[in-house]
Amino acid sequence: QLIDTANAPIFGIDVFGKVNEWNEKTAEITGYSKEEALGKHLSSTFIVNNLRDSVQSVLDNALGGQETSNYELEFRTKSGEIRYLLVNATTRRDIDNAIVGVVGVAQDVTETAKHDRAVASMANELRQLIDTANAPIFGIDVF
Repeated sequence: QLIDTANAPIFGIDVFGKVNEWNEKTAEITGYSKEEALGKHLSSTFIVNNLRDSVQSVLDNALGGQETSNYELEFRTKSGEIRYLLVNATTRRDIDNAIVGVVGVAQDVTETAKHDRAVASMANELRQLIDTANAPIFGIDVF
């Protein structure tokens, strides 16, 4: 119950990549209920196309015992929106220490990620404007 009601998105997969844990916060962020998510392949169902291989690699590494911290992934919500999550992928083991899956504990960084991308885009536009200007542009330090 602690996992279900945690204020952070927590999800888990088994050794086949199928969702076996999906807490209330993950359901709230993605729009998929626990019942809809359980048994679905995490990477191919919920991750945006261009990141599926990369995310699968992180999950495969965790299934091999190599955990990953602060990995940003993009979840596609039920409504088609993209949510950016910063995830720690932790190996899940049974009582005999055998690897049985991966648990992802995440932080929703969607607003920060959108802001960062907007700032980067604006900086790029300004750089292009300066590079293609038809007049001399120079700067002066006021020190």
